[in-house]
Amino acid sequence: MEKYLLEIKDICKSFPGVKALDKANLNIRKGTVHSLMGENGAGKSTLMKCLFGVYTKDEGEIYIEGEKIQFQNPKQAMENGVAMVHQELNQVLQMNVMENIWLGRYPTKMGIVDKKEMYNKTKQILEELEINVDPKDKMADLSVSQRQMVEIVKAVSYNAKILVLDEPTSSLTNQEVEQLFKIINKLRENGCGIIYISHKMEEILQISDDVTIMRDGKWISTHLAKDLTMEEIIKLMVGRNLENRFPPKDNEIKEVMLEIKNLTGATEDSIKDVSFELREGEILGIAGLVGARRTELLETIFGMRKYSKGEIYLKGKKIDNKNPRVAIKNGFALLTEERRATGIFGQLDIKFNACISNINGYMKYGLLDNKKMKEDTSWTIESMRVKTPSQKTAIKTLSGGNQQKVIIGRWLLTNPDILLLDEPTRGIDVGAKYEIYQLIVDLAKKGKSIIVVSSEMVELLGICDRIMVMSNGYLAGEGDAKDMTQEDIMTLATKYV
Repeated sequence: MEKYLLEIKDICKSFPGVKALDKANLNIRKGTVHSLMGENGAGKSTLMKCLFGVYTKDEGEIYIEGEKIQFQNPKQAMENGVAMVHQELNQVLQMNVMENIWLGRYPTKMGIVDKKEMYNKTKQILEELEINVDPKDKMADLSVSQRQMVEIVKAVSYNAKILVLDEPTSSLTNQEVEQLFKIINKLRENGCGIIYISHKMEEILQISDDVTIMRDGKWISTHLAKDLTMEEIIKLMVGRNLENRFPPKDNEIKEVMLEIKNLTGATEDSIKDVSFELREGEILGIAGLVGARRTELLETIFGMRKYSKGEIYLKGKKIDNKNPRVAIKNGFALLTEERRATGIFGQLDIKFNACISNINGYMKYGLLDNKKMKEDTSWTIESMRVKTPSQKTAIKTLSGGNQQKVIIGRWLLTNPDILLLDEPTRGIDVGAKYEIYQLIVDLAKKGKSIIVVSSEMVELLGICDRIMVMSNGYLAGEGDAKDMTQEDIMTLATKYV
Protein backbone atom coordinates (compact mmCIF):
# COMPACT_ATOMS: atom_id res chain seq x y z
CA MET A 1 0.00 0.00 0.00
CA GLU A 2 1.40 3.39 -1.02
CA LYS A 3 2.38 5.72 1.82
CA TYR A 4 0.98 9.20 1.25
CA LEU A 5 2.35 12.56 2.34
CA LEU A 6 -1.20 13.76 3.03
CA GLU A 7 -4.37 11.69 3.56
CA ILE A 8 -7.77 13.34 3.88
CA LYS A 9 -10.46 10.80 4.77
CA ASP A 10 -14.27 11.15 4.73
CA ILE A 11 -14.38 14.86 5.60
CA CYS A 12 -17.85 16.36 6.21
CA LYS A 13 -18.62 20.03 6.72
CA SER A 14 -22.00 21.78 6.88
CA PHE A 15 -23.04 25.41 6.98
CA PRO A 16 -26.58 26.68 7.64
CA GLY A 17 -28.76 25.34 4.83
CA VAL A 18 -25.98 23.62 2.87
CA LYS A 19 -23.73 20.54 3.18
CA ALA A 20 -20.46 21.79 1.70
CA LEU A 21 -18.50 18.53 2.09
CA ASP A 22 -19.89 15.00 2.09
CA LYS A 23 -17.26 12.34 2.89
CA ALA A 24 -14.58 14.05 0.75
CA ASN A 25 -11.24 12.30 0.23
CA LEU A 26 -7.82 13.36 -1.07
CA ASN A 27 -4.44 11.58 -1.08
CA ILE A 28 -1.25 13.47 -1.97
CA ARG A 29 2.00 11.75 -2.95
CA LYS A 30 5.33 13.32 -1.95
CA GLY A 31 7.02 15.31 -4.73
CA THR A 32 3.94 15.57 -6.95
CA VAL A 33 1.54 18.21 -8.22
CA HIS A 34 -2.01 17.10 -7.48
CA SER A 35 -4.74 19.13 -9.15
CA LEU A 36 -8.06 19.49 -7.35
CA MET A 37 -10.87 20.18 -9.80
CA GLY A 38 -14.60 20.77 -9.73
CA GLU A 39 -17.26 23.35 -10.50
CA ASN A 40 -17.66 26.37 -8.22
CA GLY A 41 -19.41 25.11 -5.12
CA ALA A 42 -17.92 21.60 -5.50
CA GLY A 43 -16.19 22.01 -2.12
CA LYS A 44 -12.55 22.43 -3.18
CA SER A 45 -11.81 25.58 -1.16
CA THR A 46 -13.85 24.35 1.83
CA LEU A 47 -11.80 21.14 1.91
CA MET A 48 -8.56 23.10 1.82
CA LYS A 49 -9.77 25.43 4.60
CA CYS A 50 -10.51 22.36 6.75
CA LEU A 51 -6.93 21.20 6.15
CA PHE A 52 -5.50 24.68 6.80
CA GLY A 53 -7.34 25.30 10.08
CA VAL A 54 -9.66 28.03 8.78
CA TYR A 55 -12.70 25.75 9.29
CA THR A 56 -13.25 22.97 11.82
CA LYS A 57 -14.45 19.79 10.09
CA ASP A 58 -17.62 18.10 11.37
CA GLU A 59 -16.42 14.56 10.62
CA GLY A 60 -13.43 12.75 9.13
CA GLU A 61 -9.68 12.51 9.65
CA ILE A 62 -6.55 14.17 8.26
CA TYR A 63 -3.08 12.55 8.34
CA ILE A 64 0.29 14.08 7.44
CA GLU A 65 3.05 11.47 6.98
CA GLY A 66 0.87 8.99 8.87
CA GLU A 67 0.27 11.26 11.86
CA LYS A 68 -3.28 12.38 12.63
CA ILE A 69 -3.64 16.19 12.79
CA GLN A 70 -6.26 18.86 13.43
CA PHE A 71 -4.97 22.42 13.07
CA GLN A 72 -6.80 25.04 15.12
CA ASN A 73 -5.74 27.95 12.90
CA PRO A 74 -3.61 28.79 9.81
CA LYS A 75 -0.62 29.81 11.96
CA GLN A 76 -0.49 26.32 13.45
CA ALA A 77 -0.82 24.80 9.96
CA MET A 78 2.09 26.84 8.60
CA GLU A 79 4.28 26.02 11.60
CA ASN A 80 3.65 22.35 10.79
CA GLY A 81 4.61 22.62 7.13
CA VAL A 82 1.23 23.29 5.46
CA ALA A 83 0.98 26.55 3.50
CA MET A 84 -1.73 28.01 1.29
CA VAL A 85 -1.52 30.77 -1.34
CA HIS A 86 -5.06 32.12 -1.62
CA GLN A 87 -6.60 33.44 -4.84
CA GLU A 88 -7.23 36.79 -3.13
CA LEU A 89 -3.82 37.83 -1.78
CA ASN A 90 -3.88 39.11 1.80
CA GLN A 91 -0.71 41.20 2.23
CA VAL A 92 0.42 44.37 3.98
CA LEU A 93 1.07 46.52 0.91
CA GLN A 94 2.79 49.37 2.78
CA MET A 95 5.46 46.99 4.11
CA ASN A 96 8.33 45.57 2.08
CA VAL A 97 8.82 42.03 0.79
CA MET A 98 10.88 40.63 3.65
CA GLU A 99 8.61 42.18 6.32
CA ASN A 100 5.59 40.46 4.72
CA ILE A 101 7.38 37.11 4.55
CA TRP A 102 8.50 37.11 8.21
CA LEU A 103 5.52 38.98 9.67
CA GLY A 104 4.77 37.76 13.21
CA ARG A 105 8.09 35.87 13.49
CA TYR A 106 10.83 38.40 12.77
CA PRO A 107 14.34 37.12 13.56
CA THR A 108 15.69 39.01 16.57
CA LYS A 109 19.05 39.75 18.13
CA MET A 110 19.05 40.76 21.79
CA GLY A 111 15.34 41.54 21.59
CA ILE A 112 15.67 43.76 18.49
CA VAL A 113 14.54 42.81 14.97
CA ASP A 114 17.60 41.58 13.06
CA LYS A 115 16.97 43.15 9.65
CA LYS A 116 20.28 41.89 8.25
CA GLU A 117 19.42 38.25 8.97
CA MET A 118 15.88 38.79 7.67
CA TYR A 119 17.30 40.27 4.44
CA ASN A 120 19.81 37.44 3.99
CA LYS A 121 17.25 34.69 4.62
CA THR A 122 14.80 36.27 2.16
CA LYS A 123 17.51 36.84 -0.46
CA GLN A 124 18.60 33.20 -0.18
CA ILE A 125 15.10 31.82 -0.88
CA LEU A 126 14.50 34.32 -3.71
CA GLU A 127 17.75 33.24 -5.37
CA GLU A 128 17.02 29.52 -4.88
CA LEU A 129 13.67 29.95 -6.63
CA GLU A 130 15.10 32.37 -9.24
CA ILE A 131 12.61 35.11 -8.36
CA ASN A 132 13.76 38.56 -9.47
CA VAL A 133 12.48 40.64 -6.53
CA ASP A 134 14.44 42.69 -3.98
CA PRO A 135 13.67 41.88 -0.30
CA LYS A 136 13.41 45.63 0.34
CA ASP A 137 10.89 46.31 -2.46
CA LYS A 138 7.60 47.73 -1.20
CA MET A 139 4.73 45.28 -1.79
CA ALA A 140 2.50 48.01 -3.26
CA ASP A 141 5.07 48.54 -6.06
CA LEU A 142 5.02 44.89 -7.20
CA SER A 143 2.85 43.34 -9.92
CA VAL A 144 0.19 40.75 -9.00
CA SER A 145 2.44 37.95 -10.24
CA GLN A 146 5.39 39.18 -8.13
CA ARG A 147 3.16 39.41 -5.07
CA GLN A 148 2.05 35.84 -5.71
CA MET A 149 5.70 34.74 -5.90
CA VAL A 150 6.29 36.44 -2.51
CA GLU A 151 3.48 34.32 -1.00
CA ILE A 152 5.22 31.19 -2.32
CA VAL A 153 8.51 32.41 -0.80
CA LYS A 154 6.67 32.82 2.52
CA ALA A 155 5.48 29.21 2.25
CA VAL A 156 9.02 28.01 1.53
CA SER A 157 10.31 30.01 4.54
CA TYR A 158 8.06 27.82 6.72
CA ASN A 159 9.70 24.73 5.14
CA ALA A 160 6.32 23.75 3.73
CA LYS A 161 5.89 20.05 3.00
CA ILE A 162 2.43 20.70 1.54
CA LEU A 163 1.61 23.80 -0.54
CA VAL A 164 -1.91 24.69 -1.68
CA LEU A 165 -2.16 27.03 -4.69
CA ASP A 166 -5.70 28.38 -5.23
CA GLU A 167 -6.21 29.75 -8.78
CA PRO A 168 -2.55 30.91 -8.93
CA THR A 169 -2.59 31.94 -12.60
CA SER A 170 -5.94 33.78 -12.81
CA SER A 171 -4.19 37.17 -13.17
CA LEU A 172 -0.94 36.08 -14.87
CA THR A 173 0.33 36.42 -18.44
CA ASN A 174 1.61 33.33 -20.31
CA GLN A 175 5.21 34.36 -19.54
CA GLU A 176 4.44 34.73 -15.83
CA VAL A 177 2.71 31.34 -15.83
CA GLU A 178 5.88 29.75 -17.22
CA GLN A 179 7.91 31.36 -14.39
CA LEU A 180 5.43 30.03 -11.82
CA PHE A 181 5.65 26.54 -13.31
CA LYS A 182 9.46 26.66 -13.00
CA ILE A 183 9.10 27.43 -9.29
CA ILE A 184 6.49 24.66 -8.86
CA ASN A 185 8.85 22.17 -10.54
CA LYS A 186 11.70 23.17 -8.18
CA LEU A 187 9.44 22.63 -5.16
CA ARG A 188 8.28 19.29 -6.57
CA GLU A 189 11.90 18.17 -7.02
CA ASN A 190 12.53 19.06 -3.36
CA GLY A 191 9.77 16.64 -2.31
CA CYS A 192 7.00 19.15 -1.69
CA GLY A 193 3.44 17.97 -2.27
CA ILE A 194 1.54 20.64 -4.19
CA ILE A 195 -2.26 20.87 -4.33
CA TYR A 196 -3.15 22.93 -7.39
CA ILE A 197 -6.65 24.39 -7.79
CA SER A 198 -7.44 25.84 -11.21
CA HIS A 199 -10.19 25.96 -13.82
CA LYS A 200 -7.71 26.19 -16.70
CA MET A 201 -7.72 22.75 -18.32
CA GLU A 202 -4.61 23.25 -20.44
CA GLU A 203 -2.58 24.15 -17.32
CA ILE A 204 -3.90 21.18 -15.36
CA LEU A 205 -2.79 18.72 -18.02
CA GLN A 206 0.58 20.49 -18.38
CA ILE A 207 1.65 20.73 -14.72
CA SER A 208 -0.13 17.87 -12.89
CA ASP A 209 0.92 14.37 -11.88
CA ASP A 210 -2.47 13.46 -10.39
CA VAL A 211 -5.98 14.92 -10.73
CA THR A 212 -8.87 14.60 -8.28
CA ILE A 213 -12.39 15.61 -9.32
CA MET A 214 -14.99 16.82 -6.80
CA ARG A 215 -18.70 17.43 -7.37
CA ASP A 216 -21.34 18.64 -4.90
CA GLY A 217 -18.98 18.27 -1.94
CA LYS A 218 -18.12 14.65 -2.79
CA TRP A 219 -15.00 12.91 -4.09
CA ILE A 220 -15.78 11.65 -7.60
CA SER A 221 -12.50 10.14 -8.83
CA THR A 222 -8.69 10.42 -8.90
CA HIS A 223 -6.59 9.79 -12.03
CA LEU A 224 -3.06 10.12 -13.34
CA ALA A 225 -3.03 13.36 -15.36
CA LYS A 226 -1.45 11.61 -18.36
CA ASP A 227 -4.52 9.34 -18.62
CA LEU A 228 -7.02 12.24 -18.89
CA THR A 229 -8.26 14.48 -21.70
CA MET A 230 -9.90 17.88 -21.35
CA GLU A 231 -13.26 16.42 -22.43
CA GLU A 232 -13.05 13.66 -19.79
CA ILE A 233 -12.26 16.18 -17.03
CA ILE A 234 -15.25 18.37 -18.03
CA LYS A 235 -17.58 15.36 -18.07
CA LEU A 236 -16.43 14.26 -14.60
CA MET A 237 -16.71 17.81 -13.22
CA VAL A 238 -20.19 18.66 -14.43
CA GLY A 239 -21.65 15.15 -14.56
CA ARG A 240 -22.67 15.66 -18.16
CA ASN A 241 -21.15 16.24 -21.60
CA LEU A 242 -20.45 19.82 -22.64
CA GLU A 243 -20.14 19.32 -26.39
CA ASN A 244 -19.60 23.00 -27.06
CA ARG A 245 -17.72 25.32 -24.73
CA PHE A 246 -19.70 28.31 -26.02
CA PRO A 247 -23.40 28.79 -26.75
CA PRO A 248 -24.53 29.60 -30.30
CA LYS A 249 -24.56 33.34 -31.09
CA ASP A 250 -27.85 34.41 -32.60
CA ASN A 251 -27.90 38.04 -31.45
CA GLU A 252 -28.86 40.69 -34.01
CA ILE A 253 -26.54 43.70 -34.34
CA LYS A 254 -28.25 47.01 -35.07
CA GLU A 255 -27.39 50.75 -35.06
CA VAL A 256 -24.51 52.44 -33.19
CA MET A 257 -25.25 52.88 -29.47
CA LEU A 258 -21.93 54.11 -28.10
CA GLU A 259 -19.21 56.11 -29.84
CA ILE A 260 -15.84 56.83 -28.24
CA LYS A 261 -13.69 59.50 -29.91
CA ASN A 262 -10.00 60.06 -29.14
CA LEU A 263 -10.40 59.21 -25.44
CA THR A 264 -7.19 59.90 -23.49
CA GLY A 265 -6.70 59.38 -19.75
CA ALA A 266 -5.70 62.13 -17.32
CA THR A 267 -2.48 60.35 -16.28
CA GLU A 268 0.56 59.02 -18.14
CA ASP A 269 -0.22 55.39 -17.28
CA SER A 270 -3.69 55.45 -18.81
CA ILE A 271 -5.36 55.10 -22.22
CA LYS A 272 -4.17 57.10 -25.23
CA ASP A 273 -6.31 58.38 -28.13
CA VAL A 274 -8.78 55.47 -28.17
CA SER A 275 -11.67 55.57 -30.67
CA PHE A 276 -14.29 52.90 -31.40
CA GLU A 277 -18.01 52.22 -31.85
CA LEU A 278 -20.33 49.78 -30.09
CA ARG A 279 -23.66 48.74 -31.65
CA GLU A 280 -26.97 47.69 -30.17
CA GLY A 281 -27.02 43.93 -29.55
CA GLU A 282 -23.27 43.61 -30.13
CA ILE A 283 -20.74 41.77 -27.95
CA LEU A 284 -17.41 43.56 -28.31
CA GLY A 285 -14.33 41.89 -26.84
CA ILE A 286 -11.22 43.73 -25.63
CA ALA A 287 -7.99 41.72 -25.63
CA GLY A 288 -4.48 42.65 -24.55
CA LEU A 289 -1.60 41.72 -22.27
CA VAL A 290 -1.24 42.80 -18.63
CA GLY A 291 -0.58 46.55 -18.72
CA ALA A 292 -2.56 47.06 -21.94
CA ARG A 293 -4.96 49.40 -19.98
CA ARG A 294 -8.13 47.45 -20.78
CA THR A 295 -9.54 47.93 -17.28
CA GLU A 296 -8.56 51.61 -17.38
CA LEU A 297 -10.59 52.05 -20.56
CA LEU A 298 -13.74 50.62 -18.95
CA GLU A 299 -13.23 52.65 -15.78
CA THR A 300 -12.76 55.85 -17.79
CA ILE A 301 -15.98 55.24 -19.75
CA PHE A 302 -17.78 54.51 -16.46
CA GLY A 303 -16.58 57.72 -14.79
CA MET A 304 -14.23 56.11 -12.27
CA ARG A 305 -11.23 57.75 -13.95
CA LYS A 306 -10.84 61.25 -15.38
CA TYR A 307 -9.93 61.82 -19.00
CA SER A 308 -7.92 64.76 -20.37
CA LYS A 309 -9.44 64.76 -23.84
CA GLY A 310 -11.89 62.92 -26.03
CA GLU A 311 -15.66 62.59 -26.37
CA ILE A 312 -18.31 59.99 -25.49
CA TYR A 313 -21.56 59.78 -27.47
CA LEU A 314 -24.58 57.68 -26.44
CA LYS A 315 -27.25 57.22 -29.14
CA GLY A 316 -25.69 60.16 -31.00
CA LYS A 317 -25.84 62.50 -28.00
CA LYS A 318 -22.65 63.74 -26.31
CA ILE A 319 -22.48 62.75 -22.64
CA ASP A 320 -20.02 63.21 -19.78
CA ASN A 321 -19.88 60.42 -17.22
CA LYS A 322 -18.33 62.59 -14.49
CA ASN A 323 -18.64 59.79 -11.94
CA PRO A 324 -20.22 56.32 -11.63
CA ARG A 325 -23.51 57.79 -10.36
CA VAL A 326 -23.91 59.80 -13.56
CA ALA A 327 -22.83 56.78 -15.64
CA ILE A 328 -25.55 54.61 -14.04
CA LYS A 329 -28.14 57.34 -14.79
CA ASN A 330 -26.93 57.33 -18.39
CA GLY A 331 -27.58 53.58 -18.63
CA PHE A 332 -24.07 52.15 -18.01
CA ALA A 333 -23.19 49.21 -15.76
CA LEU A 334 -19.69 47.99 -14.79
CA LEU A 335 -18.84 44.50 -13.57
CA THR A 336 -15.41 44.93 -11.93
CA GLU A 337 -12.46 42.55 -12.32
CA GLU A 338 -11.73 42.14 -8.60
CA ARG A 339 -15.05 40.61 -7.57
CA ARG A 340 -14.27 40.18 -3.86
CA ALA A 341 -12.43 43.50 -3.47
CA THR A 342 -14.67 45.86 -5.45
CA GLY A 343 -17.76 43.88 -6.48
CA ILE A 344 -19.42 42.47 -3.37
CA PHE A 345 -20.19 43.39 0.22
CA GLY A 346 -19.00 40.03 1.50
CA GLN A 347 -20.43 40.12 5.04
CA LEU A 348 -23.87 41.25 3.86
CA ASP A 349 -26.66 39.14 2.43
CA ILE A 350 -27.69 38.47 -1.15
CA LYS A 351 -30.67 40.84 -0.95
CA PHE A 352 -28.43 43.80 -0.07
CA ASN A 353 -25.88 42.88 -2.76
CA ALA A 354 -28.58 42.45 -5.42
CA CYS A 355 -30.36 45.74 -4.69
CA ILE A 356 -27.59 48.20 -3.73
CA SER A 357 -26.99 49.69 -7.22
CA ASN A 358 -30.68 50.50 -7.61
CA ILE A 359 -31.28 51.68 -4.03
CA ASN A 360 -32.99 54.94 -5.07
CA GLY A 361 -35.55 52.92 -6.98
CA TYR A 362 -36.73 51.32 -3.73
CA MET A 363 -37.44 54.57 -1.88
CA LYS A 364 -41.13 55.07 -1.06
CA TYR A 365 -42.20 58.02 1.10
CA GLY A 366 -38.64 58.28 2.41
CA LEU A 367 -38.47 54.60 3.37
CA LEU A 368 -37.09 51.52 1.64
CA ASP A 369 -39.73 49.31 0.00
CA ASN A 370 -38.67 45.96 1.49
CA LYS A 371 -41.34 44.02 -0.42
CA LYS A 372 -40.07 45.30 -3.79
CA MET A 373 -36.44 44.53 -2.77
CA LYS A 374 -37.43 40.95 -1.90
CA GLU A 375 -39.24 40.57 -5.24
CA ASP A 376 -36.25 41.88 -7.21
CA THR A 377 -33.85 39.65 -5.27
CA SER A 378 -36.09 36.65 -6.04
CA TRP A 379 -35.98 37.64 -9.71
CA THR A 380 -32.15 37.82 -9.56
CA ILE A 381 -31.86 34.39 -7.90
CA GLU A 382 -34.30 32.74 -10.32
CA SER A 383 -33.30 34.40 -13.60
CA MET A 384 -29.56 34.12 -12.92
CA ARG A 385 -29.97 30.58 -11.52
CA VAL A 386 -28.10 31.46 -8.31
CA LYS A 387 -27.52 28.47 -6.01
CA THR A 388 -28.22 29.73 -2.48
CA PRO A 389 -30.17 28.58 0.60
CA SER A 390 -31.96 31.95 0.88
CA GLN A 391 -31.87 35.71 0.22
CA LYS A 392 -30.45 36.16 3.73
CA THR A 393 -27.32 34.12 2.99
CA ALA A 394 -24.06 36.14 3.23
CA ILE A 395 -22.78 36.49 -0.33
CA LYS A 396 -19.18 35.61 0.67
CA THR A 397 -20.34 32.02 1.39
CA LEU A 398 -21.42 31.51 -2.25
CA SER A 399 -19.12 30.10 -4.90
CA GLY A 400 -17.37 32.55 -7.25
CA GLY A 401 -19.74 31.79 -10.12
CA ASN A 402 -22.82 32.40 -7.98
CA GLN A 403 -21.37 35.66 -6.62
CA GLN A 404 -20.82 36.77 -10.22
CA LYS A 405 -24.42 35.95 -11.14
CA VAL A 406 -25.73 38.07 -8.24
CA ILE A 407 -23.61 41.04 -9.38
CA ILE A 408 -24.84 40.72 -12.99
CA GLY A 409 -28.41 40.53 -11.69
CA ARG A 410 -27.77 43.63 -9.57
CA TRP A 411 -26.79 45.63 -12.63
CA LEU A 412 -29.69 44.35 -14.71
CA LEU A 413 -32.06 45.75 -12.08
CA THR A 414 -30.78 49.23 -13.06
CA ASN A 415 -31.94 48.47 -16.65
CA PRO A 416 -28.69 49.47 -18.39
CA ASP A 417 -28.17 49.89 -22.14
CA ILE A 418 -24.38 49.41 -21.98
CA LEU A 419 -22.81 46.57 -19.99
CA LEU A 420 -19.07 46.77 -19.28
CA LEU A 421 -17.86 43.33 -18.14
CA ASP A 422 -14.27 43.12 -16.84
CA GLU A 423 -13.07 39.47 -16.69
CA PRO A 424 -16.64 38.16 -16.11
CA THR A 425 -15.55 34.50 -15.81
CA ARG A 426 -12.30 34.92 -13.87
CA GLY A 427 -11.91 32.11 -11.32
CA ILE A 428 -15.14 30.43 -12.46
CA ASP A 429 -15.46 26.78 -13.45
CA VAL A 430 -16.34 25.50 -16.90
CA GLY A 431 -20.01 24.76 -16.13
CA ALA A 432 -20.67 28.17 -14.57
CA LYS A 433 -18.71 29.82 -17.41
CA TYR A 434 -21.13 28.37 -19.95
CA GLU A 435 -24.05 29.81 -17.97
CA ILE A 436 -22.39 33.27 -17.90
CA TYR A 437 -21.71 33.04 -21.67
CA GLN A 438 -25.34 32.12 -22.31
CA LEU A 439 -26.44 35.04 -20.15
CA ILE A 440 -24.24 37.45 -22.15
CA VAL A 441 -25.64 36.19 -25.47
CA ASP A 442 -29.22 36.40 -24.13
CA LEU A 443 -28.65 40.01 -23.02
CA ALA A 444 -27.27 40.90 -26.46
CA LYS A 445 -30.40 39.34 -28.02
CA LYS A 446 -32.48 41.70 -25.86
CA GLY A 447 -30.65 44.67 -27.40
CA LYS A 448 -28.04 45.29 -24.70
CA SER A 449 -24.65 46.51 -25.94
CA ILE A 450 -21.86 44.62 -24.22
CA ILE A 451 -18.10 45.09 -23.86
CA VAL A 452 -16.17 42.09 -22.49
CA VAL A 453 -12.58 42.38 -21.27
CA SER A 454 -10.92 38.98 -20.92
CA SER A 455 -7.40 37.57 -20.64
CA GLU A 456 -8.58 34.33 -22.26
CA MET A 457 -8.31 34.69 -26.02
CA VAL A 458 -10.34 31.52 -26.62
CA GLU A 459 -13.17 33.05 -24.58
CA LEU A 460 -13.19 36.25 -26.63
CA LEU A 461 -13.11 34.34 -29.91
CA GLY A 462 -15.93 32.11 -28.65
CA ILE A 463 -18.49 34.67 -27.44
CA CYS A 464 -17.72 38.00 -29.14
CA ASP A 465 -18.88 39.43 -32.46
CA ARG A 466 -15.87 41.71 -32.80
CA ILE A 467 -12.54 41.98 -30.94
CA MET A 468 -10.47 45.10 -30.23
CA VAL A 469 -6.87 44.63 -29.11
CA MET A 470 -5.12 47.11 -26.82
CA SER A 471 -1.39 47.52 -26.37
CA ASN A 472 0.22 49.78 -23.77
CA GLY A 473 -2.80 52.11 -23.65
CA TYR A 474 -3.31 52.33 -27.42
CA LEU A 475 -5.91 50.64 -29.60
CA ALA A 476 -3.67 48.39 -31.70
CA GLY A 477 -6.34 47.04 -34.04
CA GLU A 478 -9.65 45.22 -34.31
CA GLY A 479 -11.41 42.60 -36.38
CA ASP A 480 -14.40 40.32 -36.77
CA ALA A 481 -14.13 37.54 -34.17
CA LYS A 482 -14.90 34.78 -36.68
CA ASP A 483 -11.96 35.88 -38.87
CA MET A 484 -9.36 36.36 -36.11
CA THR A 485 -6.93 33.85 -34.59
CA GLN A 486 -5.02 33.81 -31.31
CA GLU A 487 -1.88 34.61 -33.32
CA ASP A 488 -3.58 37.73 -34.77
CA ILE A 489 -4.51 38.89 -31.27
CA MET A 490 -1.00 38.30 -29.87
CA THR A 491 0.61 40.17 -32.79
CA LEU A 492 -1.58 43.20 -32.14
CA ALA A 493 -1.16 42.94 -28.34
CA THR A 494 2.61 43.40 -28.65
CA LYS A 495 2.41 46.24 -31.20
CA TYR A 496 3.26 49.08 -28.77
CA VAL A 497 5.05 47.14 -26.03
